[in-house]
Amino acid sequence: MVKKHLTYSILTGLLLGLSWPTYGITILVFFGFVPLLSLEKLIRKKSLIKIFLFSFLSFFIWNTIATWWLVYSTFIGMAFAILLNCLLMSIIFTSYSFVSRKTDIKLSVIYWLSAWIVFEKFHLNWEFSWPWLNLGNVFSEKILWIQWYEYTGVFGGTLWVLIVNYFFFSLFEYWKKNNRINTKILSFSVLSLSIPIIISMFLYNSQKDDIDFVEASVLQPNIDPYLEKYGKTNISIFEDFKELVNSNIEPFDIIIAPETYFSESPGYPVEGFEDSPFTMALKSYLNVKNKSNLLSGIQFYQIYYDEINKTKSSNLLRDSIWIDFFNSSFFLAEENKPQIYHKSKLVPGVEIIPYKNILEPLLGNALINFGGTVSTRGTQNKREVFTMNNGTKLAPIICYESIYGEYVSEYVRNGAQFLAIITNDGWWSESQGYKQHLSYAKIRSVETRRSIARSANTGSSAIINKKGEIIDKIEYNKRGVLNGKIGLSNKLTFYVKYGDITFRFSLFFFLIIFLFSISKKKNY
Repeated sequence: MVKKHLTYSILTGLLLGLSWPTYGITILVFFGFVPLLSLEKLIRKKSLIKIFLFSFLSFFIWNTIATWWLVYSTFIGMAFAILLNCLLMSIIFTSYSFVSRKTDIKLSVIYWLSAWIVFEKFHLNWEFSWPWLNLGNVFSEKILWIQWYEYTGVFGGTLWVLIVNYFFFSLFEYWKKNNRINTKILSFSVLSLSIPIIISMFLYNSQKDDIDFVEASVLQPNIDPYLEKYGKTNISIFEDFKELVNSNIEPFDIIIAPETYFSESPGYPVEGFEDSPFTMALKSYLNVKNKSNLLSGIQFYQIYYDEINKTKSSNLLRDSIWIDFFNSSFFLAEENKPQIYHKSKLVPGVEIIPYKNILEPLLGNALINFGGTVSTRGTQNKREVFTMNNGTKLAPIICYESIYGEYVSEYVRNGAQFLAIITNDGWWSESQGYKQHLSYAKIRSVETRRSIARSANTGSSAIINKKGEIIDKIEYNKRGVLNGKIGLSNKLTFYVKYGDITFRFSLFFFLIIFLFSISKKKNY
């Protein structure tokens, strides 16, 4: 019997892991939970601990297959991310089994659907945030299937996966019991799988091409983040920048350079950046280049000379001197003042020490490390939108921020007509890491119906249209310039206007059913 349980557990892990982009077979995700749900039903009355352990094994296999590439940054980081994610997933699944003991089938199913979505939303917003494996992300390579994300966002995809899985689970259980197929359940299973795809294809074909465009020149400098990048001065990077731009003979309205392109340590003081010789030199060069606009990544800092003025994110430099570091973007448009945005969705363990006051004394730097320097960085509350010479507004999205749907939608509500993603994905070498990160960006296009210009230090830089299709890209580990027309839009999608409504309904059902279940005696 234990062998059978292990088989079910392992099978779920394999099905979910092998469904994941960008090398996975997406359709497998619709059957991934079936073995685990069947296992849970078999041992529901016996032990919640066993359910937790078997589900942990399933999720461990899934997480490892999908995100093993984190090891290129650090083994400890990979282990921490995988184990914590598995722990949270297992708690949620075990709570479903607990509720199933005390309620009927309908309520327990609704609880499972809603609890998983609540978990995914929670994972988007706490300081150990790691939403890479949110189920709705699995369709990033099947953009034709999920054009309705403009209404639901990724949580609509999560709900779709879970519902279809439960129908196929019901079909499997009926077959085990009766040795035949229930045509009614089969019909519901097929319809639940196919109807969203049909709707998506209709929405895809109904999308009209953008009328207005900007000409963008997207840079991919291909500087090794481990051996070169942070040892270069901004002057040497400036020479590299001019070489890339000068090699481009096509017209352009805006130049887009990657995250922390100008990375000289410790960076520039925020307050002195406008009048710095570096800024003046950049402006002078851009004026020669047809008064082009420039968006680029950079590191800034802010020093505080007493504890009263320091911020929560400040790092102690030395006696009574505190410093804030910022992973930032800046925008230069003709003679206007530089526009600045500080990255605000930070990578745990690299750019922010989660729950710093508690964990820093205990763990120090032994947290997740995706590459870079481990220190807490400053943020800002508002999603800044930059304005070009011609009045066009763009969203300066920095790296990890592009994983967060509702977060990105705030840029659009603030007026962004297209999305500019600047990133450095060189930490993960030639692996699924950079491929998945690029793939997830396509989801943001569908949710917001905004075109994307994506500049990645080592690749892949790309231009993505509002349907989520990659129009052109530069391959990984190549140096070059990508030129293209970026479509502009002012339309606000339902998702941009109203955000994660699927989560809000889920939270309601989750709380009601959970409270109801803990108030009841055992129902078996």
